[in-house]
Amino acid sequence: MSNFDELLERNAAFARTDVKDRGPAIPFLPNKQVYVLTCIDPRVDPVQLFGLDLGDAIVARTVGGRVTSATLQDLAWISYLHETKTPEADWFEFAVMHHTDCGSGFFADDGMRREFAARGGYDEAELAGLAVLDPAQTVPADVARVLESPLVSPRIKVTGLAYDVKTGLVTTVVPSRSR
Repeated sequence: MSNFDELLERNAAFARTDVKDRGPAIPFLPNKQVYVLTCIDPRVDPVQLFGLDLGDAIVARTVGGRVTSATLQDLAWISYLHETKTPEADWFEFAVMHHTDCGSGFFADDGMRREFAARGGYDEAELAGLAVLDPAQTVPADVARVLESPLVSPRIKVTGLAYDVKTGLVTTVVPSRSR
């Protein structure tokens, strides 16, 4: 039996409800007008942390919740869709959320980083830049990366958040702002 068998059973139960019908009519305009980038860590689930329902937010995940080239490309695409398909609609707010006790901190370990880089042909300096040791330090850098990107619409407001896995609290590191 696969680990996914139970999840598929749960999905069948979900499909029998009306929850799926509460999603936004336009897929890139979430009900709560928020887009959250966070870590792949399963302890960090925006649905649980913020009490979200299906369709309330766009949620993206990267290692450490770091802003990558792919993140900027996704924001550029959604910005383009917004500008061309729904130019009069309100704009969503984008949040970068890092967390304490992040596994990406292992990128700060020279030996582990070197071995992983060699294993996959990755750039060691790039990997070192992904380490989240202190969200108060890394969140502002990622918020700045979004705000400075010419790919991202200046109409998007960006917020920086930090989640403490021990207390369960999310705090604002960088208040909402746009270019």
